[in-house]
Amino acid sequence: MLAFIKRNLLLFFRNRAGVFFSVLGALIAFVLYLVFLKKNMTGLWPISHPEKLLDPWLIGGTLTITAVTTTQDGLARMIVDRENGNLSDYLLTEASYLRIQFGYLASAVIIGTIMQLLMFGAMSGAFALLDHVVIPWQLTGKIIALALFSSVVWTSFNLLILSFVSRVTTMSGIATIVGTAAGFFAGVYMPIGAVPSGAQALMKMTPFPYNAAAYRQILLQQPLATTFTGKQEAARASFEKMLGVRIDVNGLLSSSHTYLILIGFTLGVSILIFLLARFSRKAALARV
Repeated sequence: MLAFIKRNLLLFFRNRAGVFFSVLGALIAFVLYLVFLKKNMTGLWPISHPEKLLDPWLIGGTLTITAVTTTQDGLARMIVDRENGNLSDYLLTEASYLRIQFGYLASAVIIGTIMQLLMFGAMSGAFALLDHVVIPWQLTGKIIALALFSSVVWTSFNLLILSFVSRVTTMSGIATIVGTAAGFFAGVYMPIGAVPSGAQALMKMTPFPYNAAAYRQILLQQPLATTFTGKQEAARASFEKMLGVRIDVNGLLSSSHTYLILIGFTLGVSILIFLLARFSRKAALARV
């Protein structure tokens, strides 16, 4: 199993073009923020040094996009193996289908975690140079833990989507759709509070805004406390609601409720993967 996971990791990271395109959606969101969104959003908040709030806000959403796209690309090896018949060969050995799937899943989780941390380092460094906004190093442990957790969430999601895909061209189309949707549903291209109520309801039915909110609550804890002092609780709540720092579901959700929703989503998807394993296994064996 370890050799299988190592093989998947080496194949992913040796493909430099593939590594770049796996974070292209996140890079596009980052560039759009620097070129367009930042200036427009700064004018909406009459506070001193709004970049101290907006830069970490952008990092949280972009890391969510990174978690989605890189774990999906990490699972691309499963589709390649399925199309060229390697997966069928693996299934003819003593290894069970679930064990093989776990190998692909573990590889994708590792890839997603590494790529999120690399993006976090790159964006933190860029904002430190451009805006003099420094992310406290004390948050590193929490960011690593959340990056790992996010990778598990989105690997399970992508594994469910790709369980019945047998061609790389089909997977590429799905990746384009999911990568584009991630930027919108995570509230990066447009804050969740700035879209119509119907669109907000749709966004809240997915795990995207909750994952972004989990990151933002960590990154913005200190800046929010510094910016909104004294009797500014209402202004802070309005900011958190508008920018999706906390999701409004019959009231602003606490951090624990946000994580519970993500855990519940992951468990539900995992159950579906287990129940559908027999059918996806037949799809893989169909190429024997």
